Amino acid sequence: MEQTQQAPQDSSYDAKDIQVLGGLSAVRKRPSMYIGDTSVKGLHHLVYEAVDNSIDEALAGFCTKISVIIHKDGFITISDNGRGIPVDMHPKLNKTGVEVVMTKLHAGGKFDKKVYKVSGGLHGVGISVTNALSKELIVDVKRNGKIYRQKYQHGKPVTELSVIGEVDPKETNASERVAGERDSSQASQLPETRSQDTGTTVKFLPDEQIFQVTEFSFDILSSRLRELAFLNKGTSISIEDERADKKNEFHYDGGIISFVEYLNNNKNPLHKVVYFSKPKNGIMFEYALQYNEGYQENVFSFANTINTYEGGSHLIGFKTALTRVMNSYVEKNKIKAVKLSSEDTREGLTAVISIKVPEPQFEGQTKTKLGNSEIKGLVDSIVYDSFSSYMEENPSVAKAIIFKCVNAAQAREAAQKARELTRRKGALNHGSLPGKLADCSEKDPAKCELFIVEGDSAGGSCKQGRNREFQAVLPLKGKILNVEKARLNKVFENEEITTLITAIGTSVGDEFDITKARYHKLVIMTDADVDGSHIRTLLLTFFYRHMQPLIEAGYVYIAQPPLYRVTKGKMMKYVYNDEELEKLLNEIGREDVAMQRYKGLGEMNPQV
Repeated sequence: MEQTQQAPQDSSYDAKDIQVLGGLSAVRKRPSMYIGDTSVKGLHHLVYEAVDNSIDEALAGFCTKISVIIHKDGFITISDNGRGIPVDMHPKLNKTGVEVVMTKLHAGGKFDKKVYKVSGGLHGVGISVTNALSKELIVDVKRNGKIYRQKYQHGKPVTELSVIGEVDPKETNASERVAGERDSSQASQLPETRSQDTGTTVKFLPDEQIFQVTEFSFDILSSRLRELAFLNKGTSISIEDERADKKNEFHYDGGIISFVEYLNNNKNPLHKVVYFSKPKNGIMFEYALQYNEGYQENVFSFANTINTYEGGSHLIGFKTALTRVMNSYVEKNKIKAVKLSSEDTREGLTAVISIKVPEPQFEGQTKTKLGNSEIKGLVDSIVYDSFSSYMEENPSVAKAIIFKCVNAAQAREAAQKARELTRRKGALNHGSLPGKLADCSEKDPAKCELFIVEGDSAGGSCKQGRNREFQAVLPLKGKILNVEKARLNKVFENEEITTLITAIGTSVGDEFDITKARYHKLVIMTDADVDGSHIRTLLLTFFYRHMQPLIEAGYVYIAQPPLYRVTKGKMMKYVYNDEELEKLLNEIGREDVAMQRYKGLGEMNPQV
């Protein structure tokens, strides 16, 4: 039979087919290019763009207070006491400074370094992106003793910038000293005093047509604002959630020293926090570090207060210098003949590195990685010289740190041997799956689910209720090893963990490969009691420490078992907590009610 191919609707392609997206249309058309995604991460990035503008005012020495308020109606407000966005007319665009900043991509005062010597905003697209992706946005500016306001919808102005009132004289405190002097290079340019009658307030409602989620998280925002308070010592940052009557206030005079102390809380540090800062070639670099008795590294890197999650040249320089310092000390003091790797020198390390660069080269608008090539050598030199001197001047601390690093190297070698041993036994071989695993018949990982259950009895119950085509069951015996308090060699020696690694198929550590995951849904199913909660926590700790990309990819789930089964006549309901139970009993009455407390999967205690 002759096959006919359907012709495209229009095969022509001319200049008329090329679209030019004007203004903020490009942002609304491709929002992920500017904020990463349109889910939780991108939603909160809108807030960060507004807050970063306030932080840039603090870096310049003109802002001491920043506040964020989450409102019940879905709006969020960010305000500061900086200089306020200019309200006069732009000489070329015939628009006010406020409208230019809010509606024009690549517009701002951070390009020529006259207004801002150092800033996190570089591309001039930040707040305009927030405006473009908001259903409604209101900006208030306090300048010249007046309060100006302009409203926008979907990035377009719906009112002119107009005066709505005058600044309350009571808010002015001309004797308040600027708390924004960040280093000696800026000190001479800052005023001795400033009034509090200026500032910017941005209130916006994210557009539900753009975002999958429009509810702001108090905890996510608090975490970021706490970071910014640490990185900008002396600056007060507050967040309030009107939905749940919650509030946090952050103010740290200790800067990143306080940051490290906060991160190392309850972790048994080996010494006091080591801190060093130095301006060089127009760049300000500072770091704070402290080793603890644990085995996990916790290193944060920032560039112009932006959290560079993916690191970059500053982080590479720091790690390289740290490794050189340790190996030089080992060689100089003729300590055990062992070559320390970079990972060995970071076991139990908590560190914060912060660099302020006039011309940072971030990779993309979301700024998760610093790319300046010259930064690596500069940071390497500063860290090597300063930390080498510290080690020489503090021999007792140096010995404790080196002893920990040497032990880490020995444990790494032992872990490698254990890995090779388990591989030879077939423990990490995909062709040799654990016997207790009840696998599914489906071979497409995207369709497969693995239920990790507590004990053989729960495993038996789960196997009876599963769909064998795409649901697999893996019962684990007892509580697995707490990997937070164990090195990798101990992890490989734990039978239950190696069974779990084998079943999932990705391996761990340097050999981890998410493309080899045999299931794209891993469901932790434990009992609704204290032991079950503990086992769930241990499993989540293992995934977070050794298979974190699985969590980031959305592969890890938690099943929520009911706590009670309530029956009355022909009615039967499962209840998940005591509050829900009390509510149900009040609705149906307490007479002739049979109630059983959940014990484990498929198990109920006698009537209570």
